[in-house]
Amino acid sequence: MAEIVPHGMNVLSPHLICDGAAAAIEFYKKAFGAEEMIRLPGPDGKLMHASIKVCGSSVMLVDANKQWGLLSPKMLNGTPVTIHLFVADVDAFVARAVDAGAEVAMPVQDMFWGDRYGVIKDPFGHHWSIATHQRDLTVEEIQEGMRKMGG
Repeated sequence: MAEIVPHGMNVLSPHLICDGAAAAIEFYKKAFGAEEMIRLPGPDGKLMHASIKVCGSSVMLVDANKQWGLLSPKMLNGTPVTIHLFVADVDAFVARAVDAGAEVAMPVQDMFWGDRYGVIKDPFGHHWSIATHQRDLTVEEIQEGMRKMGG
């Protein structure tokens, strides 16, 4: 009997629509240390499906295609979705992503919930929040930290 999750995949995996999915794969390799799993180009050379691993998690990609209703963040003038990623060293990770072409949307800083955290926008319009967990806090401690921030 087949497993419910194919080998190399996760139960929950983002599926990114990109203007230039092949270029996105190369960016994620350079910026995030991604590992390419599969790349399936169509007859026109555009990717119909691809999969990479980012920090051990699967991320699927496809080229934008209006005819199929596959609209990228650039085609939509932005995205309401942010992909969250925990890493061992958020400062080094964000610096590598910026060197590869990402933009800082929120500088890395220590946050009231116990993480060191920042947000980047990749060249394809996708937002990534990146964090290194520093300490475990109770709900009450987090609420107090938020109150001190004025939240």
